[in-house]
Amino acid sequence: MTGEAPQAKPCAICGKPRDPKYAPFCSRRCADVDLGRWLKGAYVIPGEPAEEEDEAPPTAPKSRDDD
Repeated sequence: MTGEAPQAKPCAICGKPRDPKYAPFCSRRCADVDLGRWLKGAYVIPGEPAEEEDEAPPTAPKSRDDD
């Protein structure tokens, strides 16, 4: 052991030093850029493609008993 603290990783977006207030980013701007990428679908989690659900089966019309 060298006794030195491990060097913090840089901002995940721009590479500048992280700000603990916005970790793992350096600023609110970089955090917002990352959020925008998630919302636009730029990031995906690998896995099996999801099957699309079929539409609900048609329901039979209700019959009225007019006796």
